[in-house]
Amino acid sequence: MSRAIDPESDARKELTSINGIGANMAEDIVAFFSESQMQDLLDQLTKPIGKNEPLVKITDFESLSTESAITGKTVVFTGKLEKMTRSEAKSRAERLGANVSSSVSKKTDYLVAGPGAGSKAKEARELGIKTLTEEEWLALIAAA
Repeated sequence: MSRAIDPESDARKELTSINGIGANMAEDIVAFFSESQMQDLLDQLTKPIGKNEPLVKITDFESLSTESAITGKTVVFTGKLEKMTRSEAKSRAERLGANVSSSVSKKTDYLVAGPGAGSKAKEARELGIKTLTEEEWLALIAAA
């Protein structure tokens, strides 16, 4: 997957040539497989295995779905994120059990607002929704 990180690489072009995978989905796929937990799991899956040794231990999968402060919460991202792409933030939130929405509503638990946040930030304030900076968001999910 590391070869597909560069949007101009042949690997990324090959990925987006698959029917149904566009630029945004390709970015999500690359972000998902770039996570250290996924890299560790992929390393384990590609190791030679001995006789009667399981290919993957069940506990390896348990670590991928971690209970976190945002599990079951609805999160909306707005503005420009500076430490990660919005696609990476969305993928990370979903892996931590959050629901990611593109619009603010009464059901929204957190709005993560970067520079340039506009009408979504205003609507969140009006609805009394907790608004986080990117740094606050990263601190919230750091424990997971």
